[in-house]
Order: sequence, then structure tokens, then C-alpha cells
Amino acid sequence: RVWWSVCPKSSECLSKRARMEWSLESVREMVAGGMQSIRECEICAFAIAMCVLLLFMWYCYRVGREHGSSPLRGRYLAGTGRIGGVQNGFAFCQSSECFRCTSAGESLNQRLYHSLQEYAKRYTWSGMGRVHKGVRDQGRYLNSRPTIQRPEVFFLPDLPSAPFFSREVQRHDVELLEQSFPALLAEFESIYHQPPGRSGSSLPPGWKANNTPRGQWWTYYLVNQGTPLVLNVRRCPRAWRVLGQLRTFISNNVFGNACFSVLTPGALITEHYGPTNVRLRCHLGLRVPPSCELVVGGEPQCWSEGSCLLFDDSFLHRAFHEGSQEDGPRVVFMVDLWHPNVAAAERQALDYIFTPGRLEDREGK
Repeated sequence: RVWWSVCPKSSECLSKRARMEWSLESVREMVAGGMQSIRECEICAFAIAMCVLLLFMWYCYRVGREHGSSPLRGRYLAGTGRIGGVQNGFAFCQSSECFRCTSAGESLNQRLYHSLQEYAKRYTWSGMGRVHKGVRDQGRYLNSRPTIQRPEVFFLPDLPSAPFFSREVQRHDVELLEQSFPALLAEFESIYHQPPGRSGSSLPPGWKANNTPRGQWWTYYLVNQGTPLVLNVRRCPRAWRVLGQLRTFISNNVFGNACFSVLTPGALITEHYGPTNVRLRCHLGLRVPPSCELVVGGEPQCWSEGSCLLFDDSFLHRAFHEGSQEDGPRVVFMVDLWHPNVAAAERQALDYIFTPGRLEDREGK
């Protein structure tokens, strides 16, 4: 009351004071609200962090579970003799001679790198960018989770990939093989209908039986993993002559094969990956009864007599013959050709690195 009577501008002062009190109250409310928001944000951040942690733990569990049942584990078990050709639906062999199935991850990576260094020291690093990258990153490529494409031994990055390729990418060699169809078929007949060998096998000399869950799969190799089989070559001079005329046949490293391949009625070759993406596998149909099919990367194709089929066997693939006994076997002449986008310098380096016996010799040192 005293202040009101003394101040001649008491009304104006009260108005200013009210405005001041309102402003201070607003500030207090804003500060309190901000503190509450911070507390709420901390709770939200904690909840988000817990969710991320749980998702990460779930992911690790799934990856570990899949890795434990992956083809890599099956390949290891095959090496220890604990499986009989099939593990979790994937095909594996128990042959100690199979480079694809006996190569070990970390040990192989070190051997590859040493071989690449030897090659570069002797020749050059020029043009080795992709090969160096492939060798350097092998652990990541080979230990990845199962996918539609995953080579078992060596992956060359930045190569165009597809389950099947047009015949035009290797036109010369495809046409040469197709022109040689009558000679190759006749030579197959001559080695297939011979009496069994002396070793007690029911198969004619030179033929090899492969593991299948059902039916029979036989192969007669002229070149097995880069190594010619002299006795078999002598029995097939015309086929050997054809191989010598091919421009892109992989003849100097472990990724190169040439053989007659027979599937009997009812046979199934279960899903598996090939060793590398630097090659294209070529099948020339010699005898193709109905109900035979090749599935690569989920895409089915049928063989045709006298025609070639080109595919990348680093994709998951399988083959089967569901015909009757009266239909007879499915027969193809199989040849491994270079992928068209592997440069000449890269081919030379890969021939050196994967020369038959080189990596095995280094492992023994």
C-alpha cells in the first residue's frame, strides 16, 4: 500500500512486474520441460541401444548356425571321412586328389599369396590388380555365407557373372566342338563298350565312379585338374586332337578338365559349387534322352545332342536324369574354357599360381 501511494506510476510498474513474473515463470517451465525431454530422450536412446544389441546378438546366432552347417563345414567333414558324398544337401567328394574339396582356407590363402609374389618377382605386377585383390580377399570370399554364387577355391573379382553364357562368348571353340560331334560320339562308344578292367571294377578301363545319392555318375578324364591322363589320351586320339585345337581350353592349371561324363537313369548330382569363377564349363551333348536337366543358379536348361551349353559352375548347380532305363544314359563331353573377361596377363599368372602340384608342394615345405 505504501509503495502504491508513493509511486506515481504504480499502474505502469505493476504491469511491468507482471510481465517480468510471467517471463520468469515461462523460463522456468521451459527449463523444466527441457530437462524432462532430456530424461525421456535418454530412456529412448537406452531402449534403442538395447534393441540394436539384441538384433546384433540374434544376427550372430544365425550366422554361427548357418556357418556351422554350411558347405565349408561339409567340405571339412569330407576331408575327415565323416560323410559319404552329401552333407546338408550339398555334394562333396572324399577323394584326396580333388583340389576343390581338399583345399584349406587360411593355409590356401597364404600359399596363394606366396605364389603370386613369386610370379610378380619373376615376371611383373603389371595387369595383376584383380588377381592381387582376389588373393588378398580370399578369406572374405570363401568364408562368406552360402549364396547363389561362391567359388570354393578362388574368386576373381569384377568379372561379369551369370549362370549361363551365350555360345557367342567363345564362338570359335563352341563351333569346333559342335563340328567334332560325330568323332567325339564315336570315340565315346569305343571306350564305353569295352569289357571291365582287371582291377575288379565293373567299369571299363579309365572310367571313374563318382559319389551320388542315387543312380550312377561316371567320368572318363582326358585331362584331370590340369594333368593329362596318358593311358586315357591314347585311347581317344581324336578327342585329344580336338582339345589341342581349342583356343581357350584351360590346359595348364588345376581348374582345367576335359572328360566324357555319363549319368545313368535315375541319377542325381546334388547341388554344389565349382572351384572358381575364372572358367566357363562347356557341355557338348552326345546322348540326351528325355527328362534330363541341368540347373545353375536356379535356372534350368536342357542339353541338346550336338550342341554346346556354357555355364559358370561357381554358381550353385545340380544335374539329374529322371528318365527310364529304356532311355539309356545321358552323355556329354565336358571341357573347361577360360571366362572371356579374364585378360591374357591374368591367365598367365593364374596358370603359374595354380600349376598342378605347386600349391601342394608349398604346403609340404
